Amino acid sequence: MRLAVAKSAQRFAAVCAALAALSPLSALAWEPTKTVEFIVPAGTGGGADQMARMLQGIIQKNSLMKQNLVVINKSGGAGAEGFLDVKGSAGNPHKIIITLSNLFTTPLATGVPFKWDDLTPVSMLALDEFVLWVNAKAPYNDVKGYLADLKAAGSDAKFKMGGTGSKQEDQIITAAIEQKTGAKFIYVPYKGGGDVAAQLVGGHITSSVNNPIEAVSQWRAGELKPLCVFDSQRMPYKELVTADKSWGDIPTCKEAGLDIEYLMLRGIFTAPRVTKDQVDYYVNLFKQVRDTPEWKDFMQKGAFNTTMLTGEEYKAWLGKAAESHRALMENAGFIAK
Repeated sequence: MRLAVAKSAQRFAAVCAALAALSPLSALAWEPTKTVEFIVPAGTGGGADQMARMLQGIIQKNSLMKQNLVVINKSGGAGAEGFLDVKGSAGNPHKIIITLSNLFTTPLATGVPFKWDDLTPVSMLALDEFVLWVNAKAPYNDVKGYLADLKAAGSDAKFKMGGTGSKQEDQIITAAIEQKTGAKFIYVPYKGGGDVAAQLVGGHITSSVNNPIEAVSQWRAGELKPLCVFDSQRMPYKELVTADKSWGDIPTCKEAGLDIEYLMLRGIFTAPRVTKDQVDYYVNLFKQVRDTPEWKDFMQKGAFNTTMLTGEEYKAWLGKAAESHRALMENAGFIAK
Protein backbone atom coordinates (compact mmCIF):
# COMPACT_ATOMS: atom_id res chain seq x y z
CA MET A 1 0.00 0.00 0.00
CA ARG A 2 2.80 2.38 0.90
CA LEU A 3 4.53 1.55 -2.38
CA ALA A 4 1.34 2.31 -4.35
CA VAL A 5 0.91 5.64 -2.58
CA ALA A 6 4.55 6.51 -3.19
CA LYS A 7 4.25 5.69 -6.89
CA SER A 8 1.04 7.72 -7.14
CA ALA A 9 2.76 10.67 -5.49
CA GLN A 10 5.69 10.36 -7.89
CA ARG A 11 3.34 10.34 -10.88
CA PHE A 12 1.51 13.41 -9.54
CA ALA A 13 4.80 15.23 -9.04
CA ALA A 14 5.89 14.32 -12.58
CA VAL A 15 2.64 15.63 -14.04
CA CYS A 16 2.97 18.88 -12.09
CA ALA A 17 6.56 19.30 -13.29
CA ALA A 18 5.49 18.71 -16.88
CA LEU A 19 2.71 21.27 -16.63
CA ALA A 20 5.08 23.77 -15.07
CA ALA A 21 7.52 23.29 -17.93
CA LEU A 22 4.75 24.08 -20.43
CA SER A 23 3.78 27.31 -18.70
CA PRO A 24 5.66 30.33 -20.13
CA LEU A 25 5.21 32.16 -16.83
CA SER A 26 6.85 29.47 -14.72
CA ALA A 27 10.34 30.21 -16.02
CA LEU A 28 10.06 33.97 -15.60
CA ALA A 29 12.18 35.54 -12.90
CA TRP A 30 10.39 38.87 -13.47
CA GLU A 31 7.25 40.12 -15.17
CA PRO A 32 5.46 43.50 -15.23
CA THR A 33 3.45 44.40 -12.16
CA LYS A 34 1.61 47.34 -13.75
CA THR A 35 0.72 48.80 -17.16
CA VAL A 36 3.65 48.96 -19.59
CA GLU A 37 4.03 52.15 -21.65
CA PHE A 38 4.99 51.43 -25.27
CA ILE A 39 6.56 54.64 -26.58
CA VAL A 40 6.49 55.44 -30.32
CA PRO A 41 9.00 58.20 -31.22
CA ALA A 42 6.87 59.19 -34.24
CA GLY A 43 3.37 60.39 -35.05
CA THR A 44 0.20 58.37 -35.41
CA GLY A 45 -0.45 56.49 -38.63
CA GLY A 46 3.18 56.07 -39.68
CA GLY A 47 5.12 52.82 -40.01
CA ALA A 48 6.40 52.77 -36.43
CA ASP A 49 2.95 53.54 -35.03
CA GLN A 50 1.33 50.84 -37.18
CA MET A 51 3.88 48.26 -36.06
CA ALA A 52 3.53 49.20 -32.38
CA ARG A 53 -0.24 48.85 -32.54
CA MET A 54 0.09 45.55 -34.42
CA LEU A 55 2.35 44.29 -31.62
CA GLN A 56 -0.07 45.54 -28.99
CA GLY A 57 -2.95 43.72 -30.73
CA ILE A 58 -1.03 40.44 -31.06
CA ILE A 59 0.03 40.51 -27.40
CA GLN A 60 -3.51 41.22 -26.25
CA LYS A 61 -5.20 38.68 -28.57
CA ASN A 62 -2.84 35.88 -27.56
CA SER A 63 -2.74 36.82 -23.84
CA LEU A 64 1.05 37.07 -23.89
CA MET A 65 1.11 39.60 -21.02
CA LYS A 66 -0.85 39.73 -17.77
CA GLN A 67 -0.61 43.54 -17.62
CA ASN A 68 -1.84 46.06 -20.20
CA LEU A 69 0.42 47.45 -22.91
CA VAL A 70 -0.46 51.06 -23.85
CA VAL A 71 0.89 52.76 -26.98
CA ILE A 72 1.95 56.40 -26.45
CA ASN A 73 3.13 58.60 -29.35
CA LYS A 74 5.92 61.09 -28.56
CA SER A 75 7.05 62.47 -31.90
CA GLY A 76 8.44 65.90 -30.98
CA GLY A 77 11.89 66.79 -32.28
CA ALA A 78 11.94 64.01 -34.91
CA GLY A 79 11.43 61.46 -32.14
CA ALA A 80 13.79 63.07 -29.61
CA GLU A 81 10.87 63.54 -27.18
CA GLY A 82 10.32 59.78 -27.01
CA PHE A 83 13.99 58.85 -26.73
CA LEU A 84 14.66 61.38 -23.97
CA ASP A 85 11.58 60.20 -22.06
CA VAL A 86 12.87 56.62 -21.95
CA LYS A 87 16.45 57.76 -21.28
CA GLY A 88 15.18 59.71 -18.28
CA SER A 89 13.33 56.68 -16.88
CA ALA A 90 16.39 54.81 -15.60
CA GLY A 91 15.54 51.63 -13.73
CA ASN A 92 11.91 51.62 -14.92
CA PRO A 93 11.19 48.31 -16.70
CA HIS A 94 7.56 49.31 -17.33
CA LYS A 95 8.56 51.48 -20.28
CA ILE A 96 9.67 50.21 -23.70
CA ILE A 97 10.18 51.98 -27.03
CA ILE A 98 10.04 50.92 -30.67
CA THR A 99 12.81 52.45 -32.75
CA LEU A 100 13.52 53.20 -36.37
CA SER A 101 16.82 54.44 -37.71
CA ASN A 102 15.92 57.84 -36.23
CA LEU A 103 17.59 56.27 -33.20
CA PHE A 104 20.82 57.26 -34.99
CA THR A 105 19.79 60.13 -37.27
CA THR A 106 17.84 62.33 -34.85
CA PRO A 107 20.68 63.04 -32.39
CA LEU A 108 23.14 63.60 -35.25
CA ALA A 109 20.82 65.95 -37.15
CA THR A 110 19.52 67.89 -34.14
CA GLY A 111 22.31 67.75 -31.57
CA VAL A 112 19.90 66.44 -28.92
CA PRO A 113 21.87 64.86 -26.01
CA PHE A 114 21.10 61.23 -26.74
CA LYS A 115 22.76 58.16 -28.29
CA TRP A 116 21.54 54.61 -28.80
CA ASP A 117 23.45 53.10 -25.87
CA ASP A 118 21.75 55.48 -23.45
CA LEU A 119 18.93 52.90 -23.63
CA THR A 120 18.92 49.14 -23.02
CA PRO A 121 18.63 47.05 -26.21
CA VAL A 122 16.00 44.30 -26.13
CA SER A 123 15.68 42.87 -29.63
CA MET A 124 15.68 43.62 -33.34
CA LEU A 125 12.21 42.70 -34.58
CA ALA A 126 12.87 43.15 -38.30
CA LEU A 127 14.51 45.40 -40.86
CA ASP A 128 12.52 47.56 -43.26
CA GLU A 129 13.49 47.43 -46.93
CA PHE A 130 13.90 50.44 -49.21
CA VAL A 131 13.09 50.20 -52.91
CA LEU A 132 14.03 52.60 -55.71
CA TRP A 133 10.72 53.44 -57.44
CA VAL A 134 9.95 55.31 -60.66
CA ASN A 135 6.77 56.12 -62.54
CA ALA A 136 5.51 53.24 -64.69
CA LYS A 137 5.78 55.53 -67.73
CA ALA A 138 9.52 56.11 -67.23
CA PRO A 139 11.46 55.23 -70.42
CA TYR A 140 13.65 52.68 -68.61
CA ASN A 141 12.97 49.46 -66.72
CA ASP A 142 16.23 48.99 -64.85
CA VAL A 143 18.85 50.80 -62.81
CA LYS A 144 21.20 51.05 -65.80
CA GLY A 145 18.66 53.10 -67.73
CA TYR A 146 17.85 55.18 -64.65
CA LEU A 147 21.52 56.02 -64.05
CA ALA A 148 22.05 56.86 -67.72
CA ASP A 149 19.12 59.30 -67.61
CA LEU A 150 20.40 60.69 -64.32
CA LYS A 151 23.85 61.25 -65.83
CA ALA A 152 22.38 62.89 -68.91
CA ALA A 153 20.55 65.39 -66.70
CA GLY A 154 23.95 66.62 -65.51
CA SER A 155 24.04 69.80 -63.46
CA ASP A 156 20.54 70.78 -64.54
CA ALA A 157 19.28 68.85 -61.52
CA LYS A 158 16.08 67.90 -63.28
CA PHE A 159 15.79 64.76 -61.19
CA LYS A 160 13.53 65.18 -58.17
CA MET A 161 13.74 62.56 -55.43
CA GLY A 162 10.75 62.44 -53.12
CA GLY A 163 11.08 61.21 -49.56
CA THR A 164 9.65 61.29 -46.05
CA GLY A 165 11.17 64.02 -43.89
CA SER A 166 14.53 65.76 -44.01
CA LYS A 167 17.93 64.40 -42.97
CA GLN A 168 16.28 61.05 -42.28
CA GLU A 169 16.51 57.67 -44.03
CA ASP A 170 15.10 58.68 -47.43
CA GLN A 171 17.36 61.70 -47.81
CA ILE A 172 20.35 59.73 -46.53
CA ILE A 173 19.86 57.18 -49.34
CA THR A 174 19.44 60.05 -51.82
CA ALA A 175 22.72 61.57 -50.65
CA ALA A 176 24.41 58.16 -50.95
CA ILE A 177 23.26 57.87 -54.59
CA GLU A 178 24.68 61.34 -55.25
CA GLN A 179 28.00 60.34 -53.67
CA LYS A 180 28.20 57.11 -55.66
CA THR A 181 27.24 58.58 -59.03
CA GLY A 182 28.23 62.24 -58.88
CA ALA A 183 24.64 63.10 -59.80
CA LYS A 184 22.56 65.83 -58.23
CA PHE A 185 18.95 65.61 -57.07
CA ILE A 186 16.39 68.09 -55.91
CA TYR A 187 15.19 66.38 -52.74
CA VAL A 188 11.52 67.01 -51.99
CA PRO A 189 10.35 66.08 -48.46
CA TYR A 190 6.78 64.99 -47.72
CA LYS A 191 4.94 64.10 -44.52
CA GLY A 192 4.59 60.39 -45.27
CA GLY A 193 5.24 57.58 -47.70
CA GLY A 194 1.69 57.67 -49.01
CA ASP A 195 2.15 61.27 -50.13
CA VAL A 196 5.46 60.36 -51.77
CA ALA A 197 3.87 57.55 -53.79
CA ALA A 198 1.02 59.81 -54.91
CA GLN A 199 3.43 62.50 -56.06
CA LEU A 200 5.44 59.95 -58.04
CA VAL A 201 2.29 58.63 -59.72
CA GLY A 202 1.37 62.23 -60.62
CA GLY A 203 4.78 62.85 -62.20
CA HIS A 204 5.69 65.63 -59.76
CA ILE A 205 8.90 63.82 -58.74
CA THR A 206 11.19 61.54 -60.76
CA SER A 207 11.81 58.77 -58.25
CA SER A 208 11.48 57.75 -54.62
CA VAL A 209 13.00 55.31 -52.13
CA ASN A 210 9.80 54.27 -50.40
CA ASN A 211 9.41 51.15 -48.27
CA PRO A 212 7.61 48.28 -50.05
CA ILE A 213 4.35 48.69 -48.13
CA GLU A 214 4.21 52.40 -48.98
CA ALA A 215 4.05 51.85 -52.76
CA VAL A 216 2.72 48.31 -53.22
CA SER A 217 -0.80 49.49 -54.13
CA GLN A 218 0.53 51.72 -56.91
CA TRP A 219 2.80 48.93 -58.17
CA ARG A 220 -0.10 46.49 -58.24
CA ALA A 221 -2.17 49.07 -60.12
CA GLY A 222 0.52 49.49 -62.78
CA GLU A 223 1.28 53.11 -61.83
CA LEU A 224 4.80 52.63 -60.42
CA LYS A 225 7.63 50.20 -61.04
CA PRO A 226 10.48 49.10 -58.76
CA LEU A 227 14.04 49.15 -60.05
CA CYS A 228 16.03 47.69 -57.15
CA VAL A 229 16.06 47.01 -53.41
CA PHE A 230 18.77 48.42 -51.11
CA ASP A 231 19.60 45.11 -49.41
CA SER A 232 22.47 42.62 -49.70
CA GLN A 233 20.12 39.97 -51.07
CA ARG A 234 16.80 39.79 -52.87
CA MET A 235 13.62 39.67 -50.84
CA PRO A 236 12.48 36.06 -50.26
CA TYR A 237 8.80 36.62 -51.09
CA LYS A 238 7.77 34.71 -54.25
CA GLU A 239 4.01 35.33 -54.22
CA LEU A 240 2.98 37.47 -57.21
CA VAL A 241 2.20 41.11 -56.45
CA THR A 242 1.44 42.06 -60.05
CA ALA A 243 0.36 39.75 -62.87
CA ASP A 244 3.92 38.55 -63.38
CA LYS A 245 6.21 40.01 -60.69
CA SER A 246 6.90 39.24 -57.02
CA TRP A 247 9.03 41.08 -54.46
CA GLY A 248 11.66 38.38 -55.06
CA ASP A 249 11.98 39.42 -58.70
CA ILE A 250 13.35 42.85 -57.80
CA PRO A 251 17.16 42.83 -58.09
CA THR A 252 19.36 44.27 -55.38
CA CYS A 253 20.72 47.69 -56.21
CA LYS A 254 24.24 46.29 -55.96
CA GLU A 255 23.64 43.57 -58.56
CA ALA A 256 21.90 46.16 -60.74
CA GLY A 257 24.94 48.47 -60.72
CA LEU A 258 24.27 50.81 -57.78
CA ASP A 259 26.43 49.60 -54.89
CA ILE A 260 24.41 50.88 -51.93
CA GLU A 261 22.87 48.94 -49.05
CA TYR A 262 20.51 50.48 -46.52
CA LEU A 263 17.94 48.91 -44.20
CA MET A 264 15.87 50.58 -41.50
CA LEU A 265 15.82 49.23 -37.97
CA ARG A 266 12.61 48.06 -36.34
CA GLY A 267 13.83 47.37 -32.81
CA ILE A 268 12.79 47.37 -29.18
CA PHE A 269 14.62 49.06 -26.29
CA THR A 270 13.81 49.65 -22.66
CA ALA A 271 15.04 52.11 -20.04
CA PRO A 272 18.65 52.28 -18.87
CA ARG A 273 19.80 50.40 -15.77
CA VAL A 274 17.15 47.69 -15.81
CA THR A 275 18.05 44.13 -14.75
CA LYS A 276 18.89 41.16 -16.94
CA ASP A 277 15.71 39.39 -15.81
CA GLN A 278 13.65 42.36 -16.95
CA VAL A 279 15.34 42.42 -20.36
CA ASP A 280 14.90 38.65 -20.67
CA TYR A 281 11.17 39.02 -20.06
CA TYR A 282 10.80 41.32 -23.09
CA VAL A 283 13.13 39.21 -25.24
CA ASN A 284 10.90 36.20 -24.52
CA LEU A 285 7.73 38.23 -25.10
CA PHE A 286 8.76 39.37 -28.58
CA LYS A 287 10.02 35.91 -29.52
CA GLN A 288 6.49 34.67 -28.80
CA VAL A 289 5.06 37.50 -30.91
CA ARG A 290 7.24 36.54 -33.87
CA ASP A 291 5.91 32.98 -33.72
CA THR A 292 2.30 34.07 -34.22
CA PRO A 293 0.58 33.77 -37.63
CA GLU A 294 -0.51 37.42 -37.36
CA TRP A 295 3.09 38.62 -37.18
CA LYS A 296 4.22 36.36 -40.03
CA ASP A 297 1.39 37.65 -42.21
CA PHE A 298 2.34 41.26 -41.36
CA MET A 299 5.96 40.58 -42.30
CA GLN A 300 4.98 39.10 -45.68
CA LYS A 301 2.52 41.86 -46.57
CA GLY A 302 5.11 44.50 -45.75
CA ALA A 303 7.95 42.57 -47.46
CA PHE A 304 10.16 42.99 -44.38
CA ASN A 305 13.61 41.55 -43.85
CA THR A 306 12.79 39.27 -40.89
CA THR A 307 16.23 39.24 -39.25
CA MET A 308 16.00 39.06 -35.45
CA LEU A 309 18.89 39.79 -33.09
CA THR A 310 19.20 39.93 -29.31
CA GLY A 311 21.98 40.22 -26.73
CA GLU A 312 25.55 40.89 -27.82
CA GLU A 313 24.77 40.31 -31.51
CA TYR A 314 22.16 43.05 -31.40
CA LYS A 315 24.52 45.44 -29.60
CA ALA A 316 27.27 44.77 -32.14
CA TRP A 317 24.87 45.47 -35.02
CA LEU A 318 23.75 48.71 -33.36
CA GLY A 319 27.33 49.87 -32.91
CA LYS A 320 28.13 49.31 -36.59
CA ALA A 321 24.89 50.96 -37.69
CA ALA A 322 25.65 54.02 -35.57
CA GLU A 323 29.09 54.34 -37.19
CA SER A 324 27.74 53.95 -40.73
CA HIS A 325 25.00 56.54 -40.11
CA ARG A 326 27.54 59.02 -38.80
CA ALA A 327 29.73 58.51 -41.89
CA LEU A 328 26.78 58.85 -44.29
CA MET A 329 25.49 61.97 -42.56
CA GLU A 330 28.92 63.59 -42.31
CA ASN A 331 29.50 63.06 -46.02
CA ALA A 332 26.09 64.56 -46.77
CA GLY A 333 26.61 67.53 -44.45
CA PHE A 334 23.66 66.57 -42.25
CA ILE A 335 25.43 66.74 -38.87
CA ALA A 336 24.20 69.50 -36.55
CA LYS A 337 26.79 72.19 -35.96
